Amino acid sequence: MTEATPRRRRDPEERRRTIIEAAAALITEVGSEGLTHRLVAKRAGVPLGSTTQYFATLDDLREAALARLADDIDSGLAEVAETLDEHGPSAVVFAQALHDYMSDERLMRADLALVSAAVIDPSLRPLAIRWPDGLVEILEPHVGHTAARAIAAYTDGVAMHALLYGTPLSIDDLTATLTALTALSAADTSTDQNRSRR
Repeated sequence: MTEATPRRRRDPEERRRTIIEAAAALITEVGSEGLTHRLVAKRAGVPLGSTTQYFATLDDLREAALARLADDIDSGLAEVAETLDEHGPSAVVFAQALHDYMSDERLMRADLALVSAAVIDPSLRPLAIRWPDGLVEILEPHVGHTAARAIAAYTDGVAMHALLYGTPLSIDDLTATLTALTALSAADTSTDQNRSRR
């Protein structure tokens, strides 16, 4: 008589992660509003009941998936920061880092998904603004507040351009604009000096 093979126990955390990853991938393809439990279960390769077991509502699952996409964007932002630390915060270096980031279609789709979801549901806004706020935090010590905010707003625009046209602007175009925006730091400095003289 042969012994029965013991059943492998499922790892609940691993299954939860698999469901979130599937939902995040689907959001970049069909948008936040196109997400369904059935689509996620099929993509994750799990029974339909598993999605509702781990996420009571579709909104809970959507929010977890969007948070996962925001984590991806944070990783992309960390790479930009690392590049600037390693090579210096020049317009040329930032243009190359920005071009590399925007060449990753998955990141661009994640960014769009977060912004779109935040427009519909303002409670998701903190996830959507992690990129621009993080970018300002990285750039401000190097170029001042005004230039950092202008560059962050510019990157939002060129990200949309990359999505619509299927390719980012050239490094030369990015460099030219970033050079002009970086010059705003001089205006910041002179304004601060004028204030201190009063």
